[in-house]
Amino acid sequence: MLEVAPCQKQLALKLTAAMKLSSNCQILYNVAVILRPHTTKGKAALMTAFALTGARIFDGSHFHETAAVVVDGAKIRAIHPIDLLREERRTKLDGGYLVPGFIDVQVNGGGGALLNQSPNIDTVRKIATSHRRFGTTGLLPTVITDAPEVITAAIDAVSHAISEDTPGILGIHIEGPFLDVVRKGAHAAKFIRSMTAKDIKQLTAFKSGKVMLTVAPNRVSPKHIATLAKFGIHISLGHSDATSDETLTAVDAGATAFTHLFNAMSQMTGREPGMVGAALTTDSYVGLIADGLHIHPQSLQAAIRTKGINRCMLISDAMPTAAGGPATFKLQGRTVTRKRGRLTLKDGTLAGSNLTMDAAVRYCVTELGLDLGDTLRMASRTPAEFLGLDHQLGQIRPGYLASLVHLSDDLHVKQTWINGT
Repeated sequence: MLEVAPCQKQLALKLTAAMKLSSNCQILYNVAVILRPHTTKGKAALMTAFALTGARIFDGSHFHETAAVVVDGAKIRAIHPIDLLREERRTKLDGGYLVPGFIDVQVNGGGGALLNQSPNIDTVRKIATSHRRFGTTGLLPTVITDAPEVITAAIDAVSHAISEDTPGILGIHIEGPFLDVVRKGAHAAKFIRSMTAKDIKQLTAFKSGKVMLTVAPNRVSPKHIATLAKFGIHISLGHSDATSDETLTAVDAGATAFTHLFNAMSQMTGREPGMVGAALTTDSYVGLIADGLHIHPQSLQAAIRTKGINRCMLISDAMPTAAGGPATFKLQGRTVTRKRGRLTLKDGTLAGSNLTMDAAVRYCVTELGLDLGDTLRMASRTPAEFLGLDHQLGQIRPGYLASLVHLSDDLHVKQTWINGT
């Protein structure tokens, strides 16, 4: 039987009172922390740990008032009621919200950098650093349809970045080149092609992190989709004029998501549901560009209500102009211009976005009137679940990585932490 010292009895009494006030603060975990015997090693751990106080905490499911997040090294130790903190170093935040770091599964560029333009580790670092200032603590650098050597270089660059523990890099998103030219969008038609055995070998050889691959369901066989899915590749459907039946066949084969829903895909009509109809009626995840330009607000609200927050992921689809980049850039020799927030080629075709994740969160809350907790879930926990990383990211829980964002009351980013730093 555990013997409790008098001072620990007093803490236990405080704990009992706290249990009556708050059921959301991992009390059972805190019991073990508070009542465990004090040792020299334990005191040393307290010296290295720190507690973030002063902000309202969203843990991925619930909000906590007058509580603190205790970070120990790279991980979260606990959420404590403030009056139960021990000797941890305290960092007082000036109000606002402390939330799980945003996870963006589609980031082409940012801060002037574009992965397709310069597929090297410096570009990967630049993209991650630029978007971190806007709350993204985990991302998939994205390479779009291009020459085989460019895609190979991008894969190698991301692999290199992960091997060097570049903060925030979770893997790579390869959007193309196995697409439908009818719905190519800004992708260069000359690079769109069929998938080969060599492609499958290359894709399944990537072991450094997560792989998300966007394909057209009417251009890639169900057999190939099934093979890739068995190797843990996250198959997303997009840039296609596929019928609903073709799309559902791809889902049955192992596709689990839809890339930038509504954009560059067959639309839903009364007699042909298209890709949009298939996306809305299956258990797949969907990426949503919430900038007021790519999707009409009513369509966005309809998708979220239909799919639910557990299947909707906020994405940026950001290009070099985002996160502090210039107003124009070159995409495979073609000029892309930003005007009133919209990125277009010379012919008016949308070419990615100027969005950052914090702006997507603000748009959902202020323009769509969505619940803040629901919106934050779509920006963090849902993409973590899609990637199979929900055991360590997307929530503020004991044992999870301390990848966090401090937001102001008006939802602008004040500070970020990736793995505790």
